[in-house]
Amino acid sequence: MPSARNVVRIGLISDTHNLVRPEALAWLAGVDAIVHAGDICQPDVLEALARIAPVTAVRGNNDHGAWADELPVATTLTIGGAAIHVVHDIADLDIDASAQRIDAVVTGHSHKPSIVTRDGVLFVNPGSAGPRRFKLPVSAGRLIVEQGRVRAELHTLVA
Repeated sequence: MPSARNVVRIGLISDTHNLVRPEALAWLAGVDAIVHAGDICQPDVLEALARIAPVTAVRGNNDHGAWADELPVATTLTIGGAAIHVVHDIADLDIDASAQRIDAVVTGHSHKPSIVTRDGVLFVNPGSAGPRRFKLPVSAGRLIVEQGRVRAELHTLVA
């Protein structure tokens, strides 16, 4: 999966609420993997994302039905030597990410994009790529993993 430069780019998306924006697909184009942090609402969203790169997704509070029951509430994956924990709502984080040597925690739910570091762990919420909520931006993000180090960036899809 790593590119020739040993840099892995992971697209981050959340709270699509059954809306696959062309701007989101353009932002995710060329990534090595995609993480969807829940509130997908229909499996077609995951199918559209899987045409770009392999998708890891967790179930959000608005994900219901047999397809959603197959999604984990939380998961940890390792990509490019970095451990990434994904859970829809930060309030449901039930691990000590620092003690478990997690490099990044990806969440959604609040629709508020943010990047913060706590106890050496990068916490990223890419915001909502779905319907606009209140006056919050429509956004997505990326994790860039290089030599086992992780950094994040956010991108406004619709101003």
